[in-house]
Amino acid sequence: MTEENKFKNLTAQEKEDLHNKYDKAIQKFTLMSDTFMSVVFKDKKCSEELLSVILDRKITIIDLHTQYGIQSLRGRSVRLDIKAVDENGDVMNIEVQNDNEGAIPERTRFNSSLMDMELLKTGAEFSELPVTYVIMITKNDVLGGGKPIYHIDRRIKELNYKIFGDRNHIIYVNSKIQDDTPLGRLMHDMHCENAKDMYNKIWADKVDYYKNKERGAYEMCEIIEKIALDREKETRAEDIKQVMINFDVTAKKAMQSLNIPEVEYSVYLKLLGLKE
Repeated sequence: MTEENKFKNLTAQEKEDLHNKYDKAIQKFTLMSDTFMSVVFKDKKCSEELLSVILDRKITIIDLHTQYGIQSLRGRSVRLDIKAVDENGDVMNIEVQNDNEGAIPERTRFNSSLMDMELLKTGAEFSELPVTYVIMITKNDVLGGGKPIYHIDRRIKELNYKIFGDRNHIIYVNSKIQDDTPLGRLMHDMHCENAKDMYNKIWADKVDYYKNKERGAYEMCEIIEKIALDREKETRAEDIKQVMINFDVTAKKAMQSLNIPEVEYSVYLKLLGLKE
């Protein structure tokens, strides 16, 4: 039985136990909480509201993933909080960071590089890389300029700092500034525990659903459990990858050495981006 079916088949008592286990934590969640924001922003309208304000243009999302993993067989992998593609083919990664260390410039560089690696298919021209954005919404003013938003693009010193034009953009949003502007109001909402305190009705309705409506609250509990299971699998996949690299063996040999049941091989091969 898959984990998804397991959750659908819970008895009333099991659902109640699950709710009791997580309800207190869920009520304390804000959209600055990694798990909760991943759930709320899997709704396209919620993500479109955020991106339209940050990028100062109307965004229509055609593809959206939260907690999106990108595997690298020879290096560190990454899990993106949000990956979205708009109608122009622009690819956007949104990260929420409460810890300054998690929002250092090298983090955005790394995310950008793995996104490019995944986006450029074998045999494609480099010019086919799409416009990309890595957007960091930070709890603190990480860049220290007292600004609500920072736009970072590569420039050419010797050409009067002309834009380099690689179409890779990095944006930092300082959620400490919660003034009476469209961006400031959204940053206020990012920190609200209670939907009634939020300005944005689309966000408020979704937050209220997951916190206060019975069906939504159960869904939230199940999602927390599933995310925990997914992260355990990703950690195991990293172990497999390290054995493969360190001992120069196949994925199958690595899994055998780690005593992973054969019935689970396909799960880890998929996580590693390998064919069965």
